[in-house]
Amino acid sequence: MNSILIRGGRVVDPSAGIDAARDLLLKDGRVAAIEAPGKLAAAAKQADAEIVEAVGLVVAPGLVDIHVHLREPGQGYKETIASGTAAAAAGGFTTVCAMPNTIPVNDSVETTRWMQGAERNSSARVFPIAAATRGSMGEALTEYGSLKAAGAVAVSDDGKPILGEAIMHQALAAAARAGLPVIQHAEDTRITGGCSMNAGALAFRLGLRGMPVAAEAGLVERDLRLLAELKGGRAHLHVAHLSTAAALDAVRRARRNGLHVTCEVAPHHFVLTESAVGEYNTNAKMNPPLRAESDRKAMLEGLLDGSIDCIATDHAPHAAHEKEQEFERAPNGITGLESALGLTLDLLHRKHKVSLSRLITLLSTQPANLLNLKGRGSLAVGSFADVVLFDPVAEWTFRVSATRSKSTNSPFDGWTMRGKVRMTISEGRIVYRGE
Repeated sequence: MNSILIRGGRVVDPSAGIDAARDLLLKDGRVAAIEAPGKLAAAAKQADAEIVEAVGLVVAPGLVDIHVHLREPGQGYKETIASGTAAAAAGGFTTVCAMPNTIPVNDSVETTRWMQGAERNSSARVFPIAAATRGSMGEALTEYGSLKAAGAVAVSDDGKPILGEAIMHQALAAAARAGLPVIQHAEDTRITGGCSMNAGALAFRLGLRGMPVAAEAGLVERDLRLLAELKGGRAHLHVAHLSTAAALDAVRRARRNGLHVTCEVAPHHFVLTESAVGEYNTNAKMNPPLRAESDRKAMLEGLLDGSIDCIATDHAPHAAHEKEQEFERAPNGITGLESALGLTLDLLHRKHKVSLSRLITLLSTQPANLLNLKGRGSLAVGSFADVVLFDPVAEWTFRVSATRSKSTNSPFDGWTMRGKVRMTISEGRIVYRGE
């Protein structure tokens, strides 16, 4: 494996408290050294390292996305692990955690291992999230210990909520014993049948059935009550793609009471509102739906005050023919891996003056810690050589015509963003070279 010396850049590594000019030496897939500029020249020469000039660039731990849909096995016409991770690399992500709503559902050791096989030609490390219940049917638990041993880093029925109280209680308890978090798609589907966007005046005008805030907040509150019933504090509930102020308030209260609950937010939920639906734009249809401005502001505030633990894209590719139909019939979801960093830098860093260190915490260090991905989200010596180099001020336009994903269902096509990925290195391999 080749050695790489990255020199002249601004290293931002929250895990080590570094935000300064540093040179970085990568060797044998790991971080070999990090020193003041110029001090690694001899070591790099001895290792016959490739020189990467990073003047004017931020050098940070590779981004970590704990919520993606790679569609394999079973739906390769939408995305493959190869194409999805190529999109990830172009967006600066070196680690992605893949949800289990594949065909068949990933509820087995065999599928978990298959997703990680070298034959998948991944450009980023893939960690499967296994189904919490068999077939994600919400009736019987899967084998959490065996799935963890095969490489699963969490359990979830994402795409389907675990509605039964008894089975959710069992899932939290069993996952605690296995040392895994339970990731819940918080939606009470008993009150969202036929809903295709956020409940409100816009849905009424468009003649669409709206999804109420209570569908999310109510299930979060139910899950937190079940979490509180478990003794010992080992159970970990993670709320996926939070979208409402009410649900975030419930998470805040639970934390004050000492419960182990974490949450994530997707860029589209702190950048867009329901108004993006416009005249039935199916590329603005997702679940949870885009919400009101008050909820968008609440998500932003949660990121600013630390109540929200991390940013995750919920990358959900769909083929063009699936999105090009009536709004109510079109599937939920948008792509997000290639636009996440640009959107986050533009809104949080440039407009709200959030530090780069805090952004890397949200996009890399903290998501890696949440799922116990050891050696990820850090540039400490010995960590995996997962690195992203980006220009924090470069202006560029996101075009779905240039995406590396197999799908183009994004509401951000044509958006001008600030902050551009120049190179992504995954475990010592250069997997993306930008302009």
